[in-house]
This record gives sequence, structure tokens and C-alpha cells, in this order.
Amino acid sequence: MSSKPMEMQLVPAPEKRVAALPPRPPANSSSALVEYTPPAPKPEEEDIEIKLRRILECVPVRVSNTSGSSAGSGSGDFHQYRQMRRKEQDRLARMDVDYQKKKEEAEFMLRREERLKAAEERTAKKRLKRQKKKQKKQENKKIKLDNNGEQQQQKQENSDVDGSSENEAV
Repeated sequence: MSSKPMEMQLVPAPEKRVAALPPRPPANSSSALVEYTPPAPKPEEEDIEIKLRRILECVPVRVSNTSGSSAGSGSGDFHQYRQMRRKEQDRLARMDVDYQKKKEEAEFMLRREERLKAAEERTAKKRLKRQKKKQKKQENKKIKLDNNGEQQQQKQENSDVDGSSENEAV
């Protein structure tokens, strides 16, 4: 080791090349692990149970707050499990309530249409009966007028000496 101080030289650092960035995903894609594809729309006549089954099959399930493979069960894991379980049970309960509501509404609409159809049939039957009664009444009135008119004509013919009457032109 020598006692001479070492001289330091300034050497320019080599230029750093900017590494090319990895390609970015398209703007419309998400960072989700599972890509969501909406189910194809079908007619409304499809049974609600089939719709629910299709939704359960198509919608991806995301589990949050999962423990790693090397992690043991800590003191907070039970609370996370209980919270996830409660959320899932609430979701299932809401689905059941919605299903029951729609089912009751469909049954109500069916009964309502049957009642309306029966009421319309009764109304049509009574309307026909009223029309027949009205027509019969008009025919009876016409017959009475004709009979009275003939009687009046006969009276006028008997009373008129010259044989001409004003009612004959009618």
C-alpha cells in the first residue's frame, strides 16, 4: 500500500438505453382474471329457473381476502369467512325473494286475465240479451203503430165521403 493519494478521474457514464415498455392491453380490456361476457338475450317467456341457472353458470365468482398457500389461519380469518358467508346468504335470500315475487306476479296476471275474459263474456251475453229485448220492444211498438194506423185509416175512409185521405200518401 502506498502512501500516495489516488487521483480520481471523472469518466462519463455510458448512456442508458430506455428499455422498451411491455405492450399495453387495449383500452377496452380490463385487468380481471376472468373476462365477463354477457349472456345472449333471449325471449322473456323463458322460465325464471333457467335464467337463474344460466346467470349462475356465466357470472364469474370472485373471492376476495383469500389467504396465501403458506399462510396459516390467523385470528382474523374466521371473521372474514363469516362476513363472506353472510354476504352470500344475503345474496341467495334476495334471489329467492325476487323469484317468489316474479312467480306471484305471473300467477296474479294469469288469474287477472282469466277474470277479465270471464267478465267480458258475461258482459257480451247481457249486451246481446238487452239488444234482443230492445229490438223486440221496437217491433212490438211498430206493430201497434201499424195496427193503430190501419184503424185510423179505416175510420178516416169511413168518415170521408169523397174517398181521399191525407194519411194514404204516407
